[in-house]
Amino acid sequence: PLCGMEASPSLLCRSLQAFAVLQWVFSFLGLGSVCLVALLLALLGRAWVLVVLYLIWLYGDRSTPRAGGRRSAWVRNWAIWRHFRDYFPISLVKTAELNPSRNYLFGFHPHGVLVVGAFGNFCTEATGFSRLFPGLRPHLLMLPCWFQIPIFRDYIMTSVSSPENPGTSVSYLLSRPGGGQVAVLAVGGPLEALEAKPGALSLRIRNQKGFVKVALEHGASLVPVYSFGENDIFKLKTFAEDSWQHLCQVTFKKLMGFSPCIFWGRGLFLANSWGLLPFAVPITTVVGHPIPVPRCLSPTEEQVDHYHALYMRALEQLFEDHKESYGVPASTRLTFL
Repeated sequence: PLCGMEASPSLLCRSLQAFAVLQWVFSFLGLGSVCLVALLLALLGRAWVLVVLYLIWLYGDRSTPRAGGRRSAWVRNWAIWRHFRDYFPISLVKTAELNPSRNYLFGFHPHGVLVVGAFGNFCTEATGFSRLFPGLRPHLLMLPCWFQIPIFRDYIMTSVSSPENPGTSVSYLLSRPGGGQVAVLAVGGPLEALEAKPGALSLRIRNQKGFVKVALEHGASLVPVYSFGENDIFKLKTFAEDSWQHLCQVTFKKLMGFSPCIFWGRGLFLANSWGLLPFAVPITTVVGHPIPVPRCLSPTEEQVDHYHALYMRALEQLFEDHKESYGVPASTRLTFL
């Protein structure tokens, strides 16, 4: 291929890759605001009737995000996602067969700043998810606030994203008859994103047990997923836990559902300048072996603790088995917070 992973990266290829990544960063950070402004301007202009009709339709469509979104194979296969993949590059590694007649809950680690590996592998077909795992449909769970933005919510639903709400979307996915549904959750959440500096290997998981309880309620197998390189694509300004800046971040998270953080990458034209273009560091996402979970409509605390411990051991073993293959020193260990 002209700009494939096998070809030498020409100036044209690298330009296409940089554009693909920048448009994604803009979509993540700024497209929602643009959609709101455009809607407001249209409402104040001659197109106000169309806006009113859209808002009426939007009210009737309000439950769609909680029901798995509005998947579009066409969007998932856009050529721009292949350029996005090749920029880093991003790759997906399969370590075990997954039965398409079952439902799964993938725990994605680490969160990173912008969960780039989770998006590239599970919201697009750039790394061949459907080829590696035939019969499975991945749904990346995002913060509910993203689905409150008109127009923007319709765009992100095409790549199969659902609100991160155990009471609705996760339960809907994992309870689907016939299997084949994969709910992908960045377990560490926004607080882990505040610690996603290069080389960081600490995961917020010890007190994150809600995902295990949901898996037990629906009998969905737990699958640990570790994304090597996820924390290395941006530099991050961190603050001490007793600082006022960290307190503001935590408070904002409680109020809005996400934590603002100060991060930067490289410039567009000069590699040693500051910018929002991520550093081109390989991201390898390894999908581990499934952990069978029995169905318990009302799981006890002991059952949740038992399978949570099993999951942490499986995640640690997954990291240990593959760390040296992806540039992590043999003496390095994960830290569970």
